Amino acid sequence: MTKTIKVVKWLVLAILALLALSILFYTYLVWSFDTENFPDNHGNVDTELFVGDGNNQPLLVGLGGAEGGNAWASNYWAAQRDEFISQGYAFLALGYFGAENTPLELDRIALEGVYNAILQAAENPAVNAQCIALIGGSKGAELALLLASEYPDIKAVVAMAPGSAVFAALTMAMNTPSFSLNGEPLPFVPVPMSATPALLQGDLRGAWVEMMKNEEAMAAAAIPVENINGPIFFVSAARDEFWPSTEMSQSMQQRLEDNNFPHHVEHLATEDDHASVLNHFDEVETFLRNHFLDASAPASCSTRG
Repeated sequence: MTKTIKVVKWLVLAILALLALSILFYTYLVWSFDTENFPDNHGNVDTELFVGDGNNQPLLVGLGGAEGGNAWASNYWAAQRDEFISQGYAFLALGYFGAENTPLELDRIALEGVYNAILQAAENPAVNAQCIALIGGSKGAELALLLASEYPDIKAVVAMAPGSAVFAALTMAMNTPSFSLNGEPLPFVPVPMSATPALLQGDLRGAWVEMMKNEEAMAAAAIPVENINGPIFFVSAARDEFWPSTEMSQSMQQRLEDNNFPHHVEHLATEDDHASVLNHFDEVETFLRNHFLDASAPASCSTRG
């Protein structure tokens, strides 16, 4: 019995020692992380433009999420990409981190770098530069809403499983914002110590719930969606295991209503998980056809003209 107690004591001490070492290591990571200088390739993005036949094609820009790379340029998304092109759109696949010659991590991504790449693509003779819409998923939806709130020549946004504020960078330190503007990091919602247990367990939603309890930070980092110059379509997931996308979509809807937003707004809340929003491109196509091409954008956006 005494021997068993000693073994248990040593196990407890070993666990406490490992925990202490983990905390020290993480503290070192945070302390040593370079928050003063932007990451390598700051402002660079990876793009691939797909165009169909004819001229005056409205431009859709596809922004992936936390997976990084240029998801919309991959074979996985070729069928949906081709479907958009068959409907008269040009399609710009844009990777903003984790691709060649872009920042390695989703850390202080430059909004102006993404925007300038979109404008460059819009110079293609087949593209109608007056008719640009963004489609973003997850962190890409956060980016899409930020871009459209800053640049009025973006005329519509499809935000799939979106966040409603600027959150921390996806780095080990998590002590910088995901996005920056004109050389300045944007205000962001920090990761509190209270989120640590959820992060250690892989409970991302639980970690975000803890972050969102900081009402002051949420208000300071909130995306000013009321500045968007066109219709918005939120597609969220009620059982989102990544973050509370339905609740955040609802909060943005309320913000738009409170600010007398003049454009069309829709919110489709699915009853499934984070990835379920990707099963609703039929609704996305309908939204774009009815509210981007024909109603909320200039008449020249119509693919039937």
